Amino acid sequence: MSSLLVFPGQGAQRPGMLQGLPGDTLIEASDLLGEDVRRLDSAQALQSTRAVQLCLLIAGVAAARQLSLPADYVAGLSIGAYPAAVVAGALDFSDALHLVSLRGELMQQAYPHGYGMTAIIGLELAVVEGLLARVHSVDTPVYLANINADNQVVIAGSDAGMKALAELARARGAGMVKRLAVSVPSHCPLLDVPAQTLAEAFARVKLQTPKIGYLSGSRARPVIKVDALRDDLAFNMCRVVDWRGTVQSAYERGVRLQIELPPGAVLTGLARRVFEQGTVIAFDGARLDTLQALLREEGCRHP
Repeated sequence: MSSLLVFPGQGAQRPGMLQGLPGDTLIEASDLLGEDVRRLDSAQALQSTRAVQLCLLIAGVAAARQLSLPADYVAGLSIGAYPAAVVAGALDFSDALHLVSLRGELMQQAYPHGYGMTAIIGLELAVVEGLLARVHSVDTPVYLANINADNQVVIAGSDAGMKALAELARARGAGMVKRLAVSVPSHCPLLDVPAQTLAEAFARVKLQTPKIGYLSGSRARPVIKVDALRDDLAFNMCRVVDWRGTVQSAYERGVRLQIELPPGAVLTGLARRVFEQGTVIAFDGARLDTLQALLREEGCRHP
């Protein structure tokens, strides 16, 4: 049996999320970026896509270092792929900070207003796809962005497109339709151009073969080769996230312990639908020694 560390995406952020994390990682990140990262997690600062994504990267890496024990696999949802790659030993923390800073700026500049993402809970994927086909147009672009669970998906696009689809979804019996705290239309073709610009920056960065299993959140399978990893990280902003498939892939590979790194516990709730056996737990709210004991126990079962 194996263990998996998962890293959340944009929308999981909260003010103060860096407080209480190891100071050495915060100091290191501040030195590398040339700014005090502890100022990035205020409510006002988190209005910026760049600040949100940097906070999620720093929080994930800091908490993983605090665990101090390796897992067998890592996986990240959207921006969460970056701390996952750092923890897997594939991407240097310094490079990750600068790439994520650029990533956030590119996404924010591409769609400064009028776009975003909306979660739809209670409808099957095929139903949502049918509604998308009815609403999507040049004037009301809206796309499938995330497959989070059997009856939970996220759409991305224009405010008008999302509003129209939300009304149809409620009429079809959706249990919840919720606008997310994401100001850009991630994981759809609207971000093809920013992704290409980020890929050009990635071409100048050295990556390593992951030292532990890196599961792609868009491909829902391990990525081993450096070129494939570079492609996965650069273009994940414009590709559909198949988180349901990623967690299922991990479970089928023998993962029986999933620990969700900060902030929050959204991915923990999603994983419980897949894990028929084993333990699913979030770093936030858990004792550090408990998490370390779980990793140690799983490591003994899977030397």
